[in-house]
Amino acid sequence: MKSRSKITVAIIILTMIAVSVIAYQTLVSQEEREVSLNGAGATFPFPLIDKWIAEYHKIKLKVLVNYQAIGSGGGIRAHMEKTVHFAATDVPLSDAQFRNATGTLHIPLTIGGVVPIYNLPGVSYSLNFTGEILAKVFLGKITKWNDPSIKTINPGVNLPDKEIIVVHRSDGSGTTFIWTSYLSAISQEWREIVGKGTSVKWPVGLGAKGNDGVAALVQQTPYSIGYVEFTYAKKNNLPYGRIQNAAGEFVEPSIESFRKAAAAAAVALPRGDESWSRVSIVDIIVHNREARGAYPITSFSYIIMYRELSVLPNMDEDTARALVYFLWWCIHDGQSYAADLYYVPLPDEVIRHNEETIKLITFNGRRVYRG
Repeated sequence: MKSRSKITVAIIILTMIAVSVIAYQTLVSQEEREVSLNGAGATFPFPLIDKWIAEYHKIKLKVLVNYQAIGSGGGIRAHMEKTVHFAATDVPLSDAQFRNATGTLHIPLTIGGVVPIYNLPGVSYSLNFTGEILAKVFLGKITKWNDPSIKTINPGVNLPDKEIIVVHRSDGSGTTFIWTSYLSAISQEWREIVGKGTSVKWPVGLGAKGNDGVAALVQQTPYSIGYVEFTYAKKNNLPYGRIQNAAGEFVEPSIESFRKAAAAAAVALPRGDESWSRVSIVDIIVHNREARGAYPITSFSYIIMYRELSVLPNMDEDTARALVYFLWWCIHDGQSYAADLYYVPLPDEVIRHNEETIKLITFNGRRVYRG
């Protein structure tokens, strides 16, 4: 009887050990499992997102983040078609898009500015521009670099008697939306003839894909002018202009002037699961004479994603968790990389707002972020 009891106890112990080993192996396999996160969209924040991906991979070796910079229009399309885990866009979803993409969340990820760039041989100065002048240039109404209106606000600069070659985006672009929003707000003529949008019918000019494409084409084309997100001007060593704000100042684009614009706008943010179609720093400050030192073509850039992640094909709990914790890192530790790439780190109140939004995210009805 005693030997039989010993055998029974031994079997129980061996069974417990086997169960423990299986549980441990399962836990280890879960921890070591590679997870791929796929995103696409705006080129405006791409340098920052690219940096985030590289830095996050150093601390989470098994989380592989892939991001395709295809423009905000492409990102919104991919989000609505549910072909990516997350998308980036510089323009919030319209009310119609928001209704058709039920459960979309908007998460501001950074703040930056769009700047006029130019290739003007023999001119090394940072030129002054007004919104009205830029609107007329992009309408094809001002055609020469030595036009009196440009000369008047750039005294002492030897502007050449050369045709202005306009360069614009050829793809659906949040950068274009920001640029045309500003021109529409400042110029009635532009608003009536062209208007604002991620894609517009350009009256004149050459098209190029992406911020990189516009920067490259301007760099290759003497006497050209275009517009890009500020980082692309800096990294390509292209001259960029100062823009006159409502206070009458010609403001140089910089981290500080973008920060002043965002602060002056004091944007009242909707809940993360509400429509953001009316959120615009440009629209708020373009006529604000009290916004001293503020660069007027300043904007948020956003991550958009679904609140309930199980609506995405091939989404599982591990991938959902990896995505949510990556985004949490981006809005916290990731902000430390913004300034070096000429973006404005998110203000504390926007970070707190994003925290509440991320806590809304669920997978099969269960909250993903656990702290």
